[in-house]
Amino acid sequence: MPPKKKLVKTFTLQLPAGQATPAPPVGPALGQHGVNIMEFCKSYNAQTESQRGDIVPAEISVYEDRTFTFVLKTPPAARLLIKAAGVQKGSGVPHTQKVGSVTRAQLREIAEKKMADLNANDIDQAEKIIAGTARSMGLTVAD
Repeated sequence: MPPKKKLVKTFTLQLPAGQATPAPPVGPALGQHGVNIMEFCKSYNAQTESQRGDIVPAEISVYEDRTFTFVLKTPPAARLLIKAAGVQKGSGVPHTQKVGSVTRAQLREIAEKKMADLNANDIDQAEKIIAGTARSMGLTVAD
């Protein structure tokens, strides 16, 4: 078994699926660690092609020998809620000005999609986390 590579840095980039380019923010973030930027862009775009239109975070680990690995996460809850509610963006003053609403079924669907990345034991708790995010964005939760 080869010796374990020494991890230098881990960081997360939120990029549009299937559309990563060497331009900022990707280039500077990877370039300062000496990572091959085009290699990352090609493999990220290949793995996220099916999710085009979403923002897909990638957690990138850079090793001592300038190699890297990355793990794809689920899209941010806020993005999924905006898509479900059909609004452009969240409210600037969420507790006084509401911009849209989501149903319990939509919340459960988003919670199921995000379950792997959430700090929750079951789907009901995950749904409550997503509902809290919705309220903080100025979305009302309809039963």
